[in-house]
Amino acid sequence: MNIRLSKIGLGCVTFGREIDESQSFAIMDYAAEHGITVFDTAEAYGGGASERIIGDWLRSRGMVGKIAVVTKVFKKLTKERIKEALSQSRERLGLDVIDGYLLHFFDETTPLEESLEGLTIAAESGVVRVAGCSNFSAEQLNRALDLSEQKGLVRFGLVQPIYNLTARDIEQDMLWDAAERRVEVVTFSPLGAGFLCGKYSASRETIPKGSRFDVIPGHVDIYFKPENFRIVEKLRAKSEETGLSMSRLAMGWVMANPMISSVLVGARSVDQVAAAVETLNSPLPSDLKREMDRWTGAEEAGGLS
Repeated sequence: MNIRLSKIGLGCVTFGREIDESQSFAIMDYAAEHGITVFDTAEAYGGGASERIIGDWLRSRGMVGKIAVVTKVFKKLTKERIKEALSQSRERLGLDVIDGYLLHFFDETTPLEESLEGLTIAAESGVVRVAGCSNFSAEQLNRALDLSEQKGLVRFGLVQPIYNLTARDIEQDMLWDAAERRVEVVTFSPLGAGFLCGKYSASRETIPKGSRFDVIPGHVDIYFKPENFRIVEKLRAKSEETGLSMSRLAMGWVMANPMISSVLVGARSVDQVAAAVETLNSPLPSDLKREMDRWTGAEEAGGLS
């Protein structure tokens, strides 16, 4: 593993999709000034706009080689597709070498071995430093690592799963498997795409225009569940009790997990990145972290899990 991971990584999904280049530049300026050394993007973000904006910023600020850029390839994950997508991502980013190159989703239609072969060609040619995956299950991650060992293929050094107070599946297996098999865990969506900030009600009709849930309606199906709204109410009550914002509590809880190498924070404003930096610099008290560890959204529903 030869990427230095800052505890906060900048998630650049909003660039060119929800915010323009000037806003994106301001966010990257602030991030770099405050010790964030990992920028995460993907070919799918803004149809390539995110990568182009990052590339323009890297060159204009003289930051090529000073920021670790992680990007991802979307389906279909054949060797030929990976080669083509990687070339296009490098061109948009203006980089000879991509620090981290990830399979964005598991591809049921392409043999995993072929996808790993495509990544191996890229790594052996020197244009990718670290290979990895995003949105894989623990079983899929382990299958890939086993194949790499059996076939002499490049192994994943990074895994990027979702993790927040309402999405805790990785606590059951992936965190432990990744630690045992020396894979760095970089999580995303610590605030549940804004769900854990408490700004949504259970009615889909009240979703604010321009919000993440309005832009990406699929988030509604993931988060709008009774047990998740119960977690939000626990956060709201604890926020009123402690004087800490709901977002500060939710993000602080994720950052306090010692098994996570880096937490990706997406932003549409400098203030949102500043809040993440402040959270990192003022960690949650350990007793509060332990109390939140015990939260589930099922308690008031009769203890079902």
